[in-house]
Amino acid sequence: MSERMSTPRARARAADTVVLDDDATLHAMGYPRKLTRRFKAFDNFAISFTIINILSGIFSSFGFGLNAGGPRILVFGWIGVSLMVLLIGAAMAEVASAYPTSGALYFSAGKLAKRHKGAWSWFTGWLNFVGQIGGTAATGYAAATFIQVFVQLQWPSYRPTAHQTVLITALIIILQGLANTYTVQLVAVLNRISVWWLLIGLVVIVGALIVMPDQHQQASFVTHFENNTGFTNGLYGGMLGLLVTSWTFTGFDGSFHMSEETVHATVSAPKGITRAVGYSAITGLILMLALVYSIGDYAEVAGAAAPPVQILIDGLGLRTAKVMLLIVIGAMLFCGLANLTSNTRQIFAFSRDGAMPGSRWWHSVSLRTRTPVKAVWLAVACSLALVVPGWWSHTAFTAIVSVNVVGLFLAYAVPIFLRLRLGDAFQPGPWHLGRWGRPVGWLAVVWILLSSVLFMLPQASPITVDSFNYAPIALAVVLLVATVWWFATARRRFQGPVSYGRPDEVAAMDLV
Repeated sequence: MSERMSTPRARARAADTVVLDDDATLHAMGYPRKLTRRFKAFDNFAISFTIINILSGIFSSFGFGLNAGGPRILVFGWIGVSLMVLLIGAAMAEVASAYPTSGALYFSAGKLAKRHKGAWSWFTGWLNFVGQIGGTAATGYAAATFIQVFVQLQWPSYRPTAHQTVLITALIIILQGLANTYTVQLVAVLNRISVWWLLIGLVVIVGALIVMPDQHQQASFVTHFENNTGFTNGLYGGMLGLLVTSWTFTGFDGSFHMSEETVHATVSAPKGITRAVGYSAITGLILMLALVYSIGDYAEVAGAAAPPVQILIDGLGLRTAKVMLLIVIGAMLFCGLANLTSNTRQIFAFSRDGAMPGSRWWHSVSLRTRTPVKAVWLAVACSLALVVPGWWSHTAFTAIVSVNVVGLFLAYAVPIFLRLRLGDAFQPGPWHLGRWGRPVGWLAVVWILLSSVLFMLPQASPITVDSFNYAPIALAVVLLVATVWWFATARRRFQGPVSYGRPDEVAAMDLV
């Protein structure tokens, strides 16, 4: 090959002109096909769009933002952070196009690392695993909380308890496990439905908030700043409010994890990631503006148990508010289902490379349903284990699921950083950023590091046992366990993603 053709730009142009067969791409990476490719481009987009889930994310965290910056941070923070997350998604999408496997982040980290491939892959995989488990648990818990809000509106004598919340959460996760146990086609259908549920639900809620309230806030209200965090420094309080957007934009690696079940994955998966983030940013801003301008009594709303629900009741009336709340609860349930699906595929791939205890079990695929059923129930069991502390302490549960965001974004940062460190040696797939790859990637990594620090700082004052942010302790425990495990045994048996043979050899292992 000439020197001219070996340049990054020449390789990118060559990648643009090559449309690789999905199975051939998988075989070239050393894996046989075990999963059925039933996900079209829309299905792949749908899973990340559903996991991000602006209805679930905004309704769950809106109250925190009202007290940490108020409308100014909720709206302008949403715009700024959304743009940064779009950069992260674009940088991840470039990697996904080059390595379209269920292993996603940990696989690409192992392939992109110059040295210590096993260690990079190991820590990325465990951060991704813990982050996704925390996401499934957190989404189920949020759905259980809002279900009880609805029940209390319907029957005022009902009084939610921590025990009831945990039990409802467990029931939700188990039902989502059952849905994932059956065919991939069922999950794909449910994810298609979830996209339209989200979009139609958004139109209904926003339309009602525009038309029905007797009055709205003035246009200048969007600049209103509020700091009820207990910290006297307004800048710090406002920075905490940025977490509302960061919390919402998690899980878009789902499109990456579904690569082995997606048609034309080298293009469909990266497009799924970027479109999910972009469309969520736009629709989320519309919903955020509708909620902010529909606030009546600010103090009453900010102090309510579920501030967005209070806005709906004040502006729409109790009966209509309950209908809108059902739309939100449905969105949360779809979000949890998609989250569990993505989580399962990461377990399947991580086990396929021998990185989990009992790997032979977790990467097996049901011949009847062509899904990794055992991995589904491992994900269910681990999510339930994270929910259990909520039986005694909501603070303990919050500490554990806070690792969801930090764990996921740090796992996103690793392959992006390694791709940058690899420089011109990186071989792009058909979908790539060209000369923008490096600046976009560096901005993505810097923002991930800054936002991760923000997630681990105190979020309320005075700092007490109940208000203390236990996220850094929980993350430290995860990293300590992974490190001890790595040096004790894993480094001798796990060298990163494995190859099952030459392309022709692994092709012969495909499930018919």
